[in-house]
Amino acid sequence: MTRRGFIKMAALTSAAVIGGKVASRMSIFGNASSLRPERLHEASYWTALDRKMVQCQLCFRNCAIPEGGRGYCGVRENRDGVLFSLVYGKAAGTQVDPVELEPIYHMLPGHRNLALYTAGCNFMCSFCHNWHVATKLPEEIDAVELSPMQVVQLAGERNCQSISCTINEPTVFYEYMVDVAERAQQEGLKTLFHTNGAINPEPLRALLRHMDAVCVDLKAFSADFYEHTSFSELKPVLTALQIMKAEGVWFEITNLIIPTLNDDLEGIAEMASWIRDELGTDVPVHFSRFFPAYKLTRLPPTPIATLEKAAEIASQAGLEYVTIGNVPGHRANSTFCPQCGQLLIERVHYQVISNQIEDGGCPSCRHQIPGIWD
Repeated sequence: MTRRGFIKMAALTSAAVIGGKVASRMSIFGNASSLRPERLHEASYWTALDRKMVQCQLCFRNCAIPEGGRGYCGVRENRDGVLFSLVYGKAAGTQVDPVELEPIYHMLPGHRNLALYTAGCNFMCSFCHNWHVATKLPEEIDAVELSPMQVVQLAGERNCQSISCTINEPTVFYEYMVDVAERAQQEGLKTLFHTNGAINPEPLRALLRHMDAVCVDLKAFSADFYEHTSFSELKPVLTALQIMKAEGVWFEITNLIIPTLNDDLEGIAEMASWIRDELGTDVPVHFSRFFPAYKLTRLPPTPIATLEKAAEIASQAGLEYVTIGNVPGHRANSTFCPQCGQLLIERVHYQVISNQIEDGGCPSCRHQIPGIWD
């Protein structure tokens, strides 16, 4: 849809208020559903307002939603003054990948992970690699009915050791994610989610009780980038990272470097310093190569030299576990001991070739490597 067409559509349909502002994306979602899901699940973290309006309190947007309307994510709808999830138990897809694809590098290297996803997202990134589900409404997706129990059974049938909520933004299917994770842990599976990090503190803390690991997209260290490229905010993401650190849940950070948009080396240095000071030197940071996608097909792939410079800057800032992703065969696909330089986990792209870690440490110098190893 063109910008002009988007504005016209927004003017003709109902709107929700987000932080006191009219949300144009919500406008096209108000009363948008012609195919109503028959089975609904009441949403978590919302409050009733006057005239059957509700306020969703799950993410930073805190959408005020009129009766019959939806939040910015397009998957949480106000029905007669009650907020419901339209994607609970409705999987847009599942797939089995090595856990490194998330990317999570310091949790049971090389094991099989079942990825679960639905429709919807609370960002609108112009570079989204998963736009085919993240930008869609539930009725635009041929979803499969999968209960939390069935997701866990599927993971067992496919010989997976973990389940991740990923691909689209799992915050928007929060209730489904929590129930899947709780059931998975009861069955001895590891749990993780890959997120943009823009979830409110209270639901985040509750969620982390059921999670073994998290991968957070820190898209840039610029409020301007978040506002104009992802139509979102940076501050809630930084707050979420600090909460994860305080809660003691294992997490890793990935930064997709996009030419001309967030490849400023001073900004990368500032981000690395913030991670060191606020989160610690032992947080794995993955710099990932951008390829043209969605609305940014005019940009070229990230030069490998830019990724190498970013990794060098982060290492010089004191970060101990810095890798480069989406460059198969690069030496920085692998993990090295920060104390003696020993090759610990050799990878080619997302394939683990060897894992030398013994009892959670380097076999040469016995330096302890943070992560989940058994």
